[in-house]
Amino acid sequence: MQKLKKTLIIVSSIIIIITILGTFLASNEQNIQKLTPINFGYTSGGEKHYFKSASNLFNVYGFENDFHAVKGKVVAGQHAHIELKEENGLLYEQIMPEESEKIVFIVPIFTELAYGKQGFYDYYQEKCDQTCLTVPIKTNIPLSFQSSDHTARVLKLLGYEYITDIEIEKNPNILKNYDKLIVLHNEYVTKKEFDAITSHPNVIYLYPNALYAEISVDFEKNSIILIKGHGYPEKGISNGFNWEFDNTHPFEYDTLCKDWKLIKIPNGIMLNCYPENIIYRDFNLLKIIKEF
Repeated sequence: MQKLKKTLIIVSSIIIIITILGTFLASNEQNIQKLTPINFGYTSGGEKHYFKSASNLFNVYGFENDFHAVKGKVVAGQHAHIELKEENGLLYEQIMPEESEKIVFIVPIFTELAYGKQGFYDYYQEKCDQTCLTVPIKTNIPLSFQSSDHTARVLKLLGYEYITDIEIEKNPNILKNYDKLIVLHNEYVTKKEFDAITSHPNVIYLYPNALYAEISVDFEKNSIILIKGHGYPEKGISNGFNWEFDNTHPFEYDTLCKDWKLIKIPNGIMLNCYPENIIYRDFNLLKIIKEF
């Protein structure tokens, strides 16, 4: 009898340990899924400079080694660091997402990789051969003008949740958990990601030229590969998905966004300009993003 009790105690202890371990592993897996290879805090160093005229809505600053200004204005293609202004709390309440609504923006990691050194654009510009059509997935990378750096920073500051292309490729159904998607300059996406986004009923396509070229992902080799689009594998191919709502031309090159408007399509709305240089100072655009 005493032996049986000891056995039962041991078995119970093992079950408890397994349960705790399972819970820990599940929790750890969720944490792993939340880890993203993004460096929002990137700076290459140098003296810090605030640009007071850049925005009335946020504090905008840069570091001398990775940022410069022309007449106090943020220059396209450079890293702008953005902070909330303490005195604008009431304004932020009008453009912050509601806690009851599940909204997410998609960080274009694949696009950032495509534009990097020894990437797709080196191939397009004939700086290297087809070896540049396979690009390693790097970690802890800073975003850039091409990968919606400013918008990602602003939305994150306002409290929007974010995920990356990588998470969607691994689990496209994850997008069904959200009431609204905000697509940034996600120019290079997989077929799974394309289908998951275009089948969602409520999408804000905040950048022209999104969903433009098809890639595949090899997680064993930790790389992305260009499949179709952007003049590859044939020069006559533009949008790799032959997407009827592709709004690349002429909107991609309008970075001033003086007369911006949102165009309705069946599963959402599309902005008609590239908003990287206005997102941190345009209250009305941020309000529409919240209210749509």
